Amino acid sequence: MKGLFRKKSIQAIQAESKNGQLKRSLNALNMVSMGIGCIIGAGIFVLTGKAAAMHAGPAITLSFVLAGFACALAALCYAELASVLPVSGSAYTYAYATLGELFAWAMGWLLILEYGLASATVAVGWSGYVVSFLNDFGIHIPAQFANPWGLALFTRDGLPMMGSSGQQLTGIFNLPAFIGIILVTILLIIGIKESAKVNNVIVIIKVSVVLVFIAVGAFYINKLNWSPYIPAPTGKPGEFGFDGILKAAGVIFFAYIGFEAVSTAAQEAKNPQRDIPIGILGSLCICTILYILVSAVLTGIVPYTMLNVPDPIAIAVDRIGLGWLSFVIKIGAIMGLSSVMLVLVYGQTRIFYMMSLDGLIPRFFSNIHPKFKTPHYNTVFVGAIISIAAALTPLNTLGNLVSMGTLAAFTIVCFSVMYLRKMRPDLHRPFTVPFMPYIPIAGIMACAYLMYGLGWQVFVTLKTYFISGILIYFIYGRYKSKLAKTV
Repeated sequence: MKGLFRKKSIQAIQAESKNGQLKRSLNALNMVSMGIGCIIGAGIFVLTGKAAAMHAGPAITLSFVLAGFACALAALCYAELASVLPVSGSAYTYAYATLGELFAWAMGWLLILEYGLASATVAVGWSGYVVSFLNDFGIHIPAQFANPWGLALFTRDGLPMMGSSGQQLTGIFNLPAFIGIILVTILLIIGIKESAKVNNVIVIIKVSVVLVFIAVGAFYINKLNWSPYIPAPTGKPGEFGFDGILKAAGVIFFAYIGFEAVSTAAQEAKNPQRDIPIGILGSLCICTILYILVSAVLTGIVPYTMLNVPDPIAIAVDRIGLGWLSFVIKIGAIMGLSSVMLVLVYGQTRIFYMMSLDGLIPRFFSNIHPKFKTPHYNTVFVGAIISIAAALTPLNTLGNLVSMGTLAAFTIVCFSVMYLRKMRPDLHRPFTVPFMPYIPIAGIMACAYLMYGLGWQVFVTLKTYFISGILIYFIYGRYKSKLAKTV
């Protein structure tokens, strides 16, 4: 049992940061851009509509406030840990240094949900906007090949899609989502510096598009669509009322996970102790404000009952009737979701890279390409798995699992910062969480509350996934661990 809680020393982790094989080419602006690139995407362009239609109605703005508050508490904890332990492993490495190997493995397993399934979720939303954009030019992708296997298909008016045989059509394979992840994978293999440049351009474009939507859409708001602001509860768990606001906050929590992806770039940052906290807190602050404004405009233009679609912003601009705006928004959404996929797939590969260096997963995950200096085998493997998940899994299933896994990971991070403060008060901390221990405790309580709001069914699914991960650790990771050979 003692071996399960062996810890990786702070000195060893800091040495890895200084002597890593990855190229340091990212500055603070790149960090903020990476965070915005990942945060502004699925939350605004995909999940806002579904959360409003199914759970909160116009009060989705309050859900964003709740989720943003919980994220801010966790972000402060991430910023402190990232300044002390500036390596690519993010929360996985933080848990290894504070709570021990078993907790580190559990965190790494949860981060697979956070990054792997999250990127698949975004790819599904990206597919919806690509299909809508191509339709404007007379290019029609059959609905069966733009939706996951077995999903019953409906028209924009809510009517079943019928085939020539008179039977309702169902999805077969989401081809655009599959292709989107493959393209992102190729870019990441070529190099992180090149990927960062592409991301910077995309971030500028999509933030501009979001601001245009807010500015133009504000003139087309029908205040009657905001009434009632909090729809009366239906009696079913999570359907409107305050319970629905809480449920929606848990669902859209997925939209905030981008700030944490910044910490996975620590070994490629020029000055990680300074750049990582700036990237985490700066990107979270900017995006929270934009989220609240966009959700208010969206539900003001379109009745919330009509927003249960993969491309709600496209529905809103089509309703306005300005052809040029529709074109601009769809381009912005496609590019915006592309950058989210890029950052999420990147984050997943760096988590695997660190776990491989520690011996908990096979060595090939940390092999570096001699020319591009990227973990190429790792990236190909991750891209293949995520592309298949994106092509075959429904959006709602992916989003809820990602939110639950992310909230569990954030809870461990908040606890880790308190543990490290107590056990190693001597460490130099370039950034410190204020009002200790109240901020981490509040973060744990807020995350637990949002996990409760997601519902028991999602927790049961996560429990099955979590137990399977623990079994893999006992079968492979426990015996292959490098730390086990030295402790």
